[in-house]
Amino acid sequence: MHEPPTVSPRRRMIVGISGATGIIYGLHLLEALSRLDIESHLVITKAGERTLSYETDHTVREVRAMADHWYSDADIGAAIASGSFRTMGMVVAPCSVRSLSAIAGGGTDGLLTRAADVCLKERRRVVLMFREAPLHAGHIRAMAQATENGAIVLPPVPAFYDRPQSIDEIVNHTVGRVLDLFDVDAGLVRRWSGRPEPAADAVERLPEPLEETMPCR
Repeated sequence: MHEPPTVSPRRRMIVGISGATGIIYGLHLLEALSRLDIESHLVITKAGERTLSYETDHTVREVRAMADHWYSDADIGAAIASGSFRTMGMVVAPCSVRSLSAIAGGGTDGLLTRAADVCLKERRRVVLMFREAPLHAGHIRAMAQATENGAIVLPPVPAFYDRPQSIDEIVNHTVGRVLDLFDVDAGLVRRWSGRPEPAADAVERLPEPLEETMPCR
């Protein structure tokens, strides 16, 4: 007698929002996951909630409603704190210095860092959108240690080759590149296909060759 086929579970992604500036990256990531029908599991630290109020007009309740499931950072018994809870992995967007350092050192002082540590021990992908500049040696060592543990440190550095016209376009491109790391094409990235030809008006504005403008000596 044949057993019934196993139904593939819906894909799940953990989203962590810490207290660094750049809350917009986490919000756009939640929106992208919803469009892609990827089940989102959200945890926001207390510092993240505070930064949210500084940088946006959204309330914590509104952001929680953007996710399929949300958890308090103090809830260390949540589903995402266990390796038996299967997920695609986790993105911390944005990732503060404190969260990066805790994840790099295996510290689990809250659910966000615990969930990241669980994903790493289960060999699942963890992407840390580390938002800090300039960097001192301690930051660089923490990034190296997190990378050695299996995480991917992806500072949200904007790309300008696609000539973005708005902040949303800049943010979406970076979010799309983050999802690329999970082999998910969100349709947010304008792919590089080689050096584009300059526009006609740009050609007219090009400066004269340097050797022709230098005075004779």
